[in-house]
Amino acid sequence: MPNYKKPTLDKDLDKLSYMEEAAGRLGQGLVAPGLALVFIALCAMIATAVLFGSPGSAVIISATAIGAYMALNIGANDVANNVGPAVGSRAMSLLMALVIAAVFESAGALLAGGDVVGTISKGIIDPASVSDPHVFIAAMMAALVSSALWINLATWIGAPVSTTHSIVGGVMGAGIAAAGFAAVDWSTMSSIAASWVISPLLGGVIAAGFLALIKTQIIYREDKIAAARLWVPILIAIMAGAFSAYLAMKGLKKIIKIDLQIALLIGLGTGLLAWALARPFIARQAKGLENRNQSLRKLFALPLVFSAALLSFAHGANDVANAVGPLAAIVHTVALGDVATKVVIPLWVMAVGAFGISFGLLLFGPKLIRMVGQQITKLNPMRAYCVAISAAITVIVASWLGMPVSSTHIAVGAVFGVGFFREWYTENSARRIQYVNEKTEGKVKKVRPVRNREEQARRKLVRRSHFMTIVAAWVITVPAAAVLSACLFFILDKLIA
Repeated sequence: MPNYKKPTLDKDLDKLSYMEEAAGRLGQGLVAPGLALVFIALCAMIATAVLFGSPGSAVIISATAIGAYMALNIGANDVANNVGPAVGSRAMSLLMALVIAAVFESAGALLAGGDVVGTISKGIIDPASVSDPHVFIAAMMAALVSSALWINLATWIGAPVSTTHSIVGGVMGAGIAAAGFAAVDWSTMSSIAASWVISPLLGGVIAAGFLALIKTQIIYREDKIAAARLWVPILIAIMAGAFSAYLAMKGLKKIIKIDLQIALLIGLGTGLLAWALARPFIARQAKGLENRNQSLRKLFALPLVFSAALLSFAHGANDVANAVGPLAAIVHTVALGDVATKVVIPLWVMAVGAFGISFGLLLFGPKLIRMVGQQITKLNPMRAYCVAISAAITVIVASWLGMPVSSTHIAVGAVFGVGFFREWYTENSARRIQYVNEKTEGKVKKVRPVRNREEQARRKLVRRSHFMTIVAAWVITVPAAAVLSACLFFILDKLIA
């Protein structure tokens, strides 16, 4: 009888190989946190070199490390909204998205990031209530640490949350701990709370509206390619106009101040130019394409690449202040010994925020990019286009109405809007059912409206577990950051004093 038992040496070698493989995987998992720690240490060293011998330098160096940590978390969580739909629709690869987003985030922060920021975020705390420099520094540091920890937790559980709301909650909690509930401007907080509901709903409705237009005017037409030649240049023009107005208002504030009316005129002019250029381009792309949905996806791919780049630029210009605004306030207060309502951000502080966001995206961003682009609902280039255009238009509408909105809530709300609209349209559109039945007659079983509830539940196109997790994270972001910030304030106030 042959002996099928492994010799002892072979067994030991197998065990060693398994241990090496496990150690290798564990090591890979520690690379990103290790590089993040190196970046934080490097930022602290830069602050040490800049402030060597200055009074209060220890506080600023500590705040710089915290600001770098905050920037890394913003990059890990918030930037996914800009590139996630394009990656999920396969208009670009994950690597390409990471590179484009990192470059344009840094460019937006360094070229167009606000050089003057309010030290009390969104005006929610009365500056007079925290006029003591030691109290103010402790409040700003508590706000930074609490918001960074909350965003880190949200990224770990896979929930894209608003970094603006996180820092607002942190500032509010520290302000209450320092001066009581009377220090908070509750009317401002009410408008921020209203944006929790309005932002995702408005983004979802606009995205669903564009998807309805694409389905009725392009997808369910007899000659899809002819319809695309007519409508895709118009849709590209709308996107170009919306993004031009969006960037004029939100992305170029440092370079030039542009009001809503001028921004809309810029958008109109850019849209007309884009339409004139897109018509021959789309006509060439559409030439020879088969009359099927797969062909249409090629026509929407390039606009999605541009939208991801422009969204990243605008995000870098706007959200860098969330990372370095409180840090700049601490630097100003330590250096001059007074609490100012607005401060100038030093270049080295801006660089900490800009590169921190980019490194956070490269090291930790893929998880949330996959969540937004692939795991909430299935996206293709047409649906991803609806999400991107919704993000720009919703910000413009919100600015016109004077509402504070969150880009995260808008983008993720648009993804939900696309998914829920697809569910409704799949089950209720007589036009779709008739079209599919005509195409499949004599080939396969015809499509019928679904009557069975169990069958309906099986056909859901939006993952309810992700929906509930994300909405719950949105609701508790401000109170969670506020409670954590209040607790940290009492600790830091004693340490700094």
